[in-house]
Amino acid sequence: MIENLLMSDELLTVGQVAEALGVTVRTLHHYDEIGLVVPSERSRAGYRLYTEADLRRLQHVVVYRRLGFPLEEIGELLDGAGSDTVVEHLRRQRETVTHRVAELSQLVAAIDAALEAEMNEDRISREEQRELFGDSFDDDHAAEAEERWGGSDAWAQSQQRARSYSKEQWRQLKEEGDAVNARYVDLMQAGAPATSVEAMDAAEEARQQICRWFYDCPRELHAGIAAMYVADPRFTKTYEDVAPGLAQYVHDAVVANAARG
Repeated sequence: MIENLLMSDELLTVGQVAEALGVTVRTLHHYDEIGLVVPSERSRAGYRLYTEADLRRLQHVVVYRRLGFPLEEIGELLDGAGSDTVVEHLRRQRETVTHRVAELSQLVAAIDAALEAEMNEDRISREEQRELFGDSFDDDHAAEAEERWGGSDAWAQSQQRARSYSKEQWRQLKEEGDAVNARYVDLMQAGAPATSVEAMDAAEEARQQICRWFYDCPRELHAGIAAMYVADPRFTKTYEDVAPGLAQYVHDAVVANAARG
């Protein structure tokens, strides 16, 4: 996978690079903070994007770390200092690593077989997600979510679940979300307050959908997410495109549902 990424001209997000190299998002953020590997590009929203050159440097960092080099020394090696010492060190390491090649090759073959068995369903592509969700599916939204929550348990749980879903499951997820939005609209247009039992029940169903499909979402967290529906124009537009006033109505219903315990 890493070689395919190195051969492409695609700019990669923090999450994509972390997955490809087997490191955590938190680790990449630390490398950026100390100046060891600083992403060269940014998305339109200002989030980190890695170039091919960044990825090659990062690949060297990962290898040196696995060989036991401290970060400070890795920085000196990559920037041209102390090149004679690393040659001798790598020669000593090479003999040990070579003895493990056959064992690791067998392990890779076993992992590839497991991956093939696990991924034999028809998974959805990013293009199909855009077709299914329309303007609400946006790469910048995904990058922002990764920046905010990339190191959290909820993010890891969400990403693991989402990668396993087939196109049909994504379609079911969208239909469930649309059904809850339709309930909100009917209640709002009928004059039911956002604090009514019916509106709070719709908010609870929306929360349960998050729990079923993505991650554990307590009511307090759901209320925090709902704050973005009225604070962030992009999220507001998603609801306003369904019905004028819906963003505020949904926010108020979610907050009321959280308060009822």
